Amino acid sequence: MNTLRGMEVFVAVVEAGSFSEAAKRLDISSVSVGKVVAQMETRLQARLLQRNTRRQTLTEAGSAWYQESLQVLGALRGAEQRIESLRRFPAGSLRISSSTTLGSCIIAELCTAFQQAFPDVLIELELSDRFVDVIAEGYDFAFRVGELAADTPWVARRIGEYRMVIAASPAYLEQFGVPTSLAQLAEHRCLRYSHWNKRNAWRSGDHLIWPENATFLCNDGQALRQAALAGAGLVLQPHLLLAEDIADGKLVTVLNDALPPPRPVHLLWNQDRHITAKHQSFVNWVADHAPQALQ
Repeated sequence: MNTLRGMEVFVAVVEAGSFSEAAKRLDISSVSVGKVVAQMETRLQARLLQRNTRRQTLTEAGSAWYQESLQVLGALRGAEQRIESLRRFPAGSLRISSSTTLGSCIIAELCTAFQQAFPDVLIELELSDRFVDVIAEGYDFAFRVGELAADTPWVARRIGEYRMVIAASPAYLEQFGVPTSLAQLAEHRCLRYSHWNKRNAWRSGDHLIWPENATFLCNDGQALRQAALAGAGLVLQPHLLLAEDIADGKLVTVLNDALPPPRPVHLLWNQDRHITAKHQSFVNWVADHAPQALQ
């Protein structure tokens, strides 16, 4: 016998006052009601109801079981309502992964705006340039730059493009000249992101764009930006990181026509994850706002 169903039937009998009225409420037969109550008494090894031709009364055990049943069924209804609320209204926590530069320049602001729209959602944003395992490390979403493998196990939504630029301060270009080809970069002072390697570095055809013999290496895009602003050399970094400096004339772009096409940016999530309101709302929010932010 299903205990929860038995509790539900027993509570209906007590509150309706008879088997027949309880049967009407539950849309089952009086015989079925009687069988459930009998099975409950057998399982508990206690009589729950005293019945005669005129009325029924609760025994001491029946009264205790009625109160316990009310609490259990009330807790179950409360749990169901909370789950329904999670399904319908964005609430709970979201754990999100992004690369450092993309995350600090774009994703953090997107997440902040999303949380302002849905204040019951807790955001945990981790910025790292390592390749995280979305499932094993418990992330709800990950933002990835670059083409995805054809057999990727994730659901992927393309949200924009990641465009690179080569830039330097006006003072540097005045002192060392403006390169007119990628080959001339080897003759310049170049600032290099230290995590680039032959697998993930930016290429023009089969050739690496950026010289490996850079004069300044760092594992942080913001630090490379500051070095470029100080006149230390040419820098290859995402446009979204340098856009404000370029607009203000603090940095000047070069070799714009020689750069490779932008890389796609995707939002990834586990295809086996049950999509709740918070997940669907975040996907919709990113799809609506990220393309403009990534221009």
